[in-house]
Amino acid sequence: MPNPSIKDEKLYRELRDQGDSKEKAARIANAAAAQGRSTVGARGGKAGSYDDWTVEELRKRAAELDIEGRSSMAKDDLIKALRDH
Repeated sequence: MPNPSIKDEKLYRELRDQGDSKEKAARIANAAAAQGRSTVGARGGKAGSYDDWTVEELRKRAAELDIEGRSSMAKDDLIKALRDH
C-alpha cells in the first residue's frame, strides 16, 4: 500500500530492496522527487569513508543520529550502525 508521505514510491522501494533503512530511503526518495534524481545523485560521494574516521568522530555522528548503544560500540559496530541508519 503506498505511503502518502513518500513522494517517489518506486525509488523508495528500490532503495529498500537494496537494504537501505526506511528513514534513509524516504529521505532520498523525497529529495529526488523535489529536486530531481540527477541533482540528488550528484551530491553523493563527497563524504569520506567512515573507515577513516576515529571512534570519537563516529560516536559523535551516531549521537547526532540518536543511535542507541553507541557508547559501548566498537569501531566496526559504529560504522555498520551508521551505514544502516
